[in-house]
Amino acid sequence: MHNLVQYFREKQLEKSTEAKLKTRCPYCSMQCSMDLIEERVITRNRFKVKPNKLDPTSEGRLCIKGNFAHEHAINEQRIQYPLMKLDGDFVRVPWELTYEMIANRFKSLQEEYGKDSVAVYGGGSLTNEEAYLLGKFARVALKTKHIDYNGRFCMSAAATAAVASFGIDRGITNELSEIEGAKCIILAGTNLAECQPTIVPYFRRAKKNGAKIIVIDPRETPTTKLADIHVKITPGTDGLFALGLLKVIVEDGLVDAAFVSERTNGFLQLEESLRELSFAAITQLTGVATDLLLEIARTFCSAETGMIFTARGVEQHETGHDTVRYFINLLLATGKIGKHGCGFGSITGQGNGQGGREHGQKADQLPGYRSIENETDREYVANVWGVSAGELPQKGVSAYELIEKIDIGEIKALVVMGSNPIVSNPNAQFVEQALKKLDLLVVVDMFVSETARSANFLLPCTSYLEDEGTMTNLEGRVVYRHAERKPLGETKHDWQIICDLAEALGVKQGFSFKSAEEIFDELKVASKGGVADYYGITYEKIKEKGLYWPCPENSQGTRRLFENEFMTKDQRANFAPVQGFSVVDDRNKQFPLILTTGRMIKHYLSGTQTRRSKGLNGQSSEAFLEIHPTTAKRFDISDGQLVVVTSTVGSAILKAKVTDKIREDILFAPFHWGDLQSVNRVLPPVLDPKCKIPQFKKVRVKLEVFIDSGTDPARGSFRINNRNAHYTNHIYN
Repeated sequence: MHNLVQYFREKQLEKSTEAKLKTRCPYCSMQCSMDLIEERVITRNRFKVKPNKLDPTSEGRLCIKGNFAHEHAINEQRIQYPLMKLDGDFVRVPWELTYEMIANRFKSLQEEYGKDSVAVYGGGSLTNEEAYLLGKFARVALKTKHIDYNGRFCMSAAATAAVASFGIDRGITNELSEIEGAKCIILAGTNLAECQPTIVPYFRRAKKNGAKIIVIDPRETPTTKLADIHVKITPGTDGLFALGLLKVIVEDGLVDAAFVSERTNGFLQLEESLRELSFAAITQLTGVATDLLLEIARTFCSAETGMIFTARGVEQHETGHDTVRYFINLLLATGKIGKHGCGFGSITGQGNGQGGREHGQKADQLPGYRSIENETDREYVANVWGVSAGELPQKGVSAYELIEKIDIGEIKALVVMGSNPIVSNPNAQFVEQALKKLDLLVVVDMFVSETARSANFLLPCTSYLEDEGTMTNLEGRVVYRHAERKPLGETKHDWQIICDLAEALGVKQGFSFKSAEEIFDELKVASKGGVADYYGITYEKIKEKGLYWPCPENSQGTRRLFENEFMTKDQRANFAPVQGFSVVDDRNKQFPLILTTGRMIKHYLSGTQTRRSKGLNGQSSEAFLEIHPTTAKRFDISDGQLVVVTSTVGSAILKAKVTDKIREDILFAPFHWGDLQSVNRVLPPVLDPKCKIPQFKKVRVKLEVFIDSGTDPARGSFRINNRNAHYTNHIYN
């Protein structure tokens, strides 16, 4: 018997093949690298994942998402050829005919309604090359001012704040290895242990070296387990809390006077404005006791070195821009910037959220972090692109405002690449209805996402395993992503689709690239001399460990920013004064609870990819709503019941998760699901006036038990308070 088994095993091995593919996880901003070993035995493929131990950022670590990332790329639901909507169904069409029909519709709509009647909606997971080319396509091939991307919902508050304070926006001002040299670390609104798990050892080493870690979050999370002090703050009051810390520093005489005098502007104005704040008001609104405020401020000041990290918890608010600037004020006042173990970091969310905004996807930006409203910048980029500066359109609008323009009929056609706006936008039902008003919706994706369902044309793109290019990780390190797997079916790279569409529009010049590296070579030139200067970077230089930007010609990259000067015109950092800052006590009998949203470790963004991974979705296949036991008892809710959470704009149906790890007045839900599980249906379109980031982290809601009546609760009546309400599949499918 043993000999027979051995015989068949040898025959299997004779027919087996093995491929070792170098790649990077497509998900978070750590951009962990790995080898994917694909073994084909008879008719079955087996996959093994091996982390790259030489990766200088991840240090050979992978989280659960990285270990299962390949599963969505091999999922049988992937679209393999172009599809056109015909009589309500998708039918297969040839690429050439698809391009011709799309281009003809673009032309006819623009002839009738103007160039700006066509818009482009990008994504923070595109490679640098594709983000760059998408911006060029919008402005040169379509000649439209309307382009923005889903990174508007992620990094825009921190980006505009960093530019205003420092003159530059690079996610983290230091390389990650410096974290372990910080003696006090403030983590404000970041659950990095779930969102960027492979970064956690840096903070553990800092703690081992004696660092005090302060985490500001209304929930208990895996990240708060790192904390020496956990501040369970009221959502939306983080900026007031930061000002309270600064008030303590000023009144206790703990300001680094020499640093402030020599390297900053605006401190006296800030000092004056702080006098109007009272500790009693701060305590009342934030829910943080004055004694704790004093302890944290003095701990941070007394530490020899210190760093502050912010993320969406403090940024995704109507006051997100100002809040980030107030945290930066703390660093400037204490001189904890520009030296080892001292700096600021906004934890980038998306895989290429950093690079995606540097090279032209944002409505107001050109490559190299240049401004589309600056005549010198326009002239330079126009020269690289072979057009006149006068031909380039002006500034467009932000991502959500773009949807509003669709709703009122100003925008007639939309190209969506690398995003799922029906799930990722606030006021999600409105977004869905607005997109249905389009004359033409073109979606480039791997799957029939919630947004793709409404498309007139669905163009299949390659996955991360097949699409070569560069990414910029959360520390500003530009890295190379191998792509050694053969494209599936008739799928094309995003950059190839862009070039083909440009050619179909009659704009072949400037879009005749044959490889991603060719695009990068032009991107380098377009970025040269800009704030985000990539000119000194080549594919060859970054294939092993990458390079930090700014990286001008003959440079080895900039590991730490601001050692000698800031990037502002006068090379001094700018304090942000308190200008009419207020937090309204918005307690409401009709909507008595506060809902906040965020990520969970097993899913990513709108879930388009992770929900197609058996290894991830199998462990977490439905949305949930965290409710404190006291609150659950108050509303007669049991763990596992379906509940309806409702705001002034809409409702979502979620499964109750009763837990004491959240405040009694707070509810939490992840945002990785669509349809009735989409928590973004509940969020109103409240935008920060300075950066246009939506307020995802705070909305007043009411809570009820759900019973299925076959009716969408957001559009009709439904019955409540049935103790036997239970999960039914058709609600979610």
